[in-house]
Amino acid sequence: MSNYLWFLLAALFEIAGCYAFWMWLRLDRSAWWIAPGLLSPALFALILTWVEASFAGRAYAAYGGVYIVASLAWLALIEKTWPMLSDWLEGAALCLAGALLIPRLHSS
Repeated sequence: MSNYLWFLLAALFEIAGCYAFWMWLRLDRSAWWIAPGLLSPALFALILTWVEASFAGRAYAAYGGVYIVASLAWLALIEKTWPMLSDWLEGAALCLAGALLIPRLHSS
């Protein structure tokens, strides 16, 4: 599986875990949301280890840009609030471009 697919899957679990706590504490949902809120970040951490990279820090840095784009997509798809154009152009695009500048992730 491609590193970028692993990054997208990791982002989904990281955001979902954080959002579970958001739902519990900020949206007054059941405390049962703590369970997926704890499980999701553990799956995120596990999945991120599957990225083919020589160094963990390089994988985490490249993942950062993907996480920002995925967070804005979450805002639009799950929270039904469209991000501002500046969020996409000045925020996400810039961060994703920076992540793409990180040297190749493959061990060589």
